[in-house]
Amino acid sequence: MTVRLLLWSLADSKTTLDELRAKLPALPEGDHWISDPAGERFGLISYSGAAAEAAEVRELIGKDPEVGEEFELEQS
Repeated sequence: MTVRLLLWSLADSKTTLDELRAKLPALPEGDHWISDPAGERFGLISYSGAAAEAAEVRELIGKDPEVGEEFELEQS
């Protein structure tokens, strides 16, 4: 299973964290929006791909994520 991690810096974006939270699209089960208010960062942890939802947030923020990584989920 692939896990995708996307992170945006909101410091120079066209929206605030509160504005973004009010407009977040619903995610497939198991996916999660994440935030770091002190660091002005916002992100997505996705097991499903969630491409459409990530594209919506990209439009709200006004730029591509600074970090976009894929990892293979290890089974213990």
